[in-house]
Amino acid sequence: MIDIDALQAGQPRALAKAITLVESKKLDHRTEAQALLEKVLPKTGNSIRIGITGIPGVGKSTFIEAFGLYLVSQGKKVAVLAVDPSSPIAGGSILGDKTRMEMLSRSPDAFIRPSPSEGSLGGVALKTRETMLLCEAAGYDVILVETVGVGQSEYEVASMVDFFMVLMLPNAGDELQGIKKGIMELADALVINKADGESLNYAQQTRRHYQNALHLLRHTSFWTPQVLTCSALKNENIEAVWGMISDFQIDATKNGALQEKRARQAKEWMNKLLHEMLEMKLQENPEVRKQMPLLSDKVTRGETTPYLAAQTIIDLLFRG
Repeated sequence: MIDIDALQAGQPRALAKAITLVESKKLDHRTEAQALLEKVLPKTGNSIRIGITGIPGVGKSTFIEAFGLYLVSQGKKVAVLAVDPSSPIAGGSILGDKTRMEMLSRSPDAFIRPSPSEGSLGGVALKTRETMLLCEAAGYDVILVETVGVGQSEYEVASMVDFFMVLMLPNAGDELQGIKKGIMELADALVINKADGESLNYAQQTRRHYQNALHLLRHTSFWTPQVLTCSALKNENIEAVWGMISDFQIDATKNGALQEKRARQAKEWMNKLLHEMLEMKLQENPEVRKQMPLLSDKVTRGETTPYLAAQTIIDLLFRG
């Protein structure tokens, strides 16, 4: 049983136990987890949720540690939800985030939780949304969601955070390295890391290239995406990144954009869960399981239309 008072008092052990419950695949645990989330729901929504992504080698862990330590020094409580890639063969994952962010993990005002992605779309942990709510209920002001490299996971993370940040390398010769137009449209900010030493001039050039590229894209939001440079290793310009996010949070709260965005995200999440639950019901139904391969063969051979085959499966499900 989860101690709700201990959770809301911000006790890390209670929070860790609650997250483990939410991540469990057991049906009774799932029911218990949803009851817990419903109880803590009034205490949620008071944080700023920030998604952080970037190609491998960009220095995500170093940046998150430097950024997290800066926020803690400013009196903030920081939760880092780092999604680890599960092995497609063994199903396990490394879960080494605490060793990658050693100084931050020692802070009493920081909570680092590696979550195995379990092969869910793009490597974003299936339960990250629920975990964010628990962290908010435990009084964390800033929630950082780190994704695994650049890929489909960006779209997943962007659909659950308030502010989406893409970390870049100072490669002036390849100014749009590894970044798709779609991801550029998702980004609220591009932050060029490793802007120090010999790379400083490259970083400034890269910044201008990205600014020009962003001008070509149409952003419907009230916010104009910004391009900043920083050095996580040398702890330079980290405060400017937080200043930018604070400006975004103030503006988005004032004009109602933040509330609107979260409401839209919750509705989209409900629709996604609805599809997943229907898929599970289909797989659990013995009659559907028996007929599915037969109908698939009929469709392949052109003996029936895909529409009629799908209709037959749905009729079987609801008749069951």
